[in-house]
Amino acid sequence: MDSTTSHLVNLTNSTFITTLPFLLLLLLISFLFLHSRQRSTSNYCPATFPIIGNLIGFISNRHRFLDWATDLLSSSPTHTIQISSPLGLNHGICTANPTVVDHLLRTNFSNYIKGQRFNSVLSDLLGHGIFVADDALWAFQRKISSHEFTTRSLKTFISHSVQFEIHNRLLPRLTAAADSGKPLDLQDILRRFAFDNICRVAFGTDPAALRADEQQQEEQEPFFSAFDEAVEISAKRFFHPVPWIWKAKRSLNVGSEQRLHRAIRVIDEYAMKIIDGRQEEVDDEKQDLLSRFTVALKDTEQKEKKKFLRDIVISFILAGKDTTSSALTWFFWLLSINRHCEKKILAELGGGQLEFDDLKVMHYLHASISETLRLYPPVPIDSRLTVKDDVLPDGTEVRAGWFADYSAYAMGRMERVWGRDCGEFVPERWLNEKGEFVGVETVKFPAFHAGPRTCLGREMAYVQMKSVVASVMREFEVEPVVDGKKGAPEIEFSLTLRMKGGFPVRIKRRVSG
Repeated sequence: MDSTTSHLVNLTNSTFITTLPFLLLLLLISFLFLHSRQRSTSNYCPATFPIIGNLIGFISNRHRFLDWATDLLSSSPTHTIQISSPLGLNHGICTANPTVVDHLLRTNFSNYIKGQRFNSVLSDLLGHGIFVADDALWAFQRKISSHEFTTRSLKTFISHSVQFEIHNRLLPRLTAAADSGKPLDLQDILRRFAFDNICRVAFGTDPAALRADEQQQEEQEPFFSAFDEAVEISAKRFFHPVPWIWKAKRSLNVGSEQRLHRAIRVIDEYAMKIIDGRQEEVDDEKQDLLSRFTVALKDTEQKEKKKFLRDIVISFILAGKDTTSSALTWFFWLLSINRHCEKKILAELGGGQLEFDDLKVMHYLHASISETLRLYPPVPIDSRLTVKDDVLPDGTEVRAGWFADYSAYAMGRMERVWGRDCGEFVPERWLNEKGEFVGVETVKFPAFHAGPRTCLGREMAYVQMKSVVASVMREFEVEPVVDGKKGAPEIEFSLTLRMKGGFPVRIKRRVSG
């Protein structure tokens, strides 16, 4: 072999070795693309590109994710869209169509479960609690929990827990703020109020997170901070464009996953204090939620029982602390820019001590809270996993293993669902000609979900929110601290809908007449 031939051979070998990784990558991309094509459907797939899926749109709109999703759903002829992640690793649909929501949550309930995707994201925080459980485990928890939400329990909740918290903690705190003239973060105040309530009614304990003396709250701060951080990091897992990245960080215990691990240790310690403090007192006569579960699990091995009770405690803290406080925060903001509605609520409140039956006939207040939940649902998006291939009522195809999401936030902004004034705060849309509240189908208004998983605490949430609003509005005016920005406050999108940076307000005593 002459030198020229030898040189050509060496050059060819070198080129092949250099280009081999690129060729393999190209083959992988081609395979994934073809695989994606094989799984393609006639579904409406806006802002989707080969290989990268919806990545460009997602990154560009991450700061306004809910409104971006609303725009995409509005543009769809069926209010349903197909979503694809980079490299075709994750497919699914999202909908704001009431007929499709009914199919997902009620008529074909067994085909749409929480599943592995939901569980993998939230199990570190929520364990096997009711919000991630399926099948028999979910049914068991729901059956035990349902005893806590009877009419008798609601009346006790109002007369004992809510009224105590309002008159001994919330109103004194607002009075102090009114006297000092200093602004306070109403969102934080309402979250502490809701936390105290859920602990009292569900666990038979009083953490007193909303004590009048701010210095006395220090013992709750590590838990509050850890809980908020754990919820935020867990929520971001859902919206990571490449899920294996957060999973790798979890395996290596680095970055945000390391912070989550530390936060959960603090949360676990707090939950165990509640459990240990109650177990010695528990007997068959105790009626709070934690006692009911403790009795139901009395034959379970101690370690497993405490672990399961931990999951119950954390799940109900999440549900009780962050949902009603979210709704109330947005309510007081909406009222501040719709003062004509405030006047109508004040006219309805009247005077005298508020009783359970009085709250039931406050139709305009009930309508105003419902209108708040329509525009700012505490859980803006919920997710399911498809068990078997299916065709939705609007013709959208879904495959086994796909996620199936519905956006309550987007549904409240669909003109075809709520009319041309869907973006406006109009409590009157919930009232008949006699001024009486008239509800709508839950699949049109899924702020409390729908079907077998409809929120057990729906009535309790309304009662709590109406009690707070009535008591606060009778005595105080709530004025947002203007920071120069116009429009709605920025949303901090987590598992629940919070105002970014809190809700700073000034409290003023209401002048009668």
